Amino acid sequence: MNENQIADIWMLFKEYSDKKTHEALAERYVDLLADHGVGDKTLQSAIGFDDVLDEAIEYYLDQGSEESFEEEDNWDYNEDDE
Repeated sequence: MNENQIADIWMLFKEYSDKKTHEALAERYVDLLADHGVGDKTLQSAIGFDDVLDEAIEYYLDQGSEESFEEEDNWDYNEDDE
């Protein structure tokens, strides 16, 4: 799936959904894309088509980078183990 397809599908859903649900719908849509193998670079490329979708993608990408830092921080090195 490329960034144009992501934007086209989003705009279709957005057009037929209640404006009050757009933020939650965009976040769920981005999560679904990621769950089905759409990579971070492709999501990054999809930024710029719609403000609501942009916010959801940026939030997802920020969460992913924070989690990778947390995983690195949890690595313990104990000199006594050697």
